[in-house]
Amino acid sequence: MQKTLRMIFKNAAGKNVSINLPDPDSEITAMEVEAVMDSVISRNVFDTSGGDIESKVRSEVVARDVDVLAEY
Repeated sequence: MQKTLRMIFKNAAGKNVSINLPDPDSEITAMEVEAVMDSVISRNVFDTSGGDIESKVRSEVVARDVDVLAEY
């Protein structure tokens, strides 16, 4: 099963922006993720086509199974 930490923000244009990190630590806490998201906003780390990232929307861990049918 593949897991991805998805942090979703809102930019200056009011659009959602996602940052996806593969294979997050299984013991990561909401407080730790919130601290990272606050740092992304305060340090203006990422540039988006809709302007600066301005606020947090949510964070989530997405888990999915991938069954390869064929490889070429």
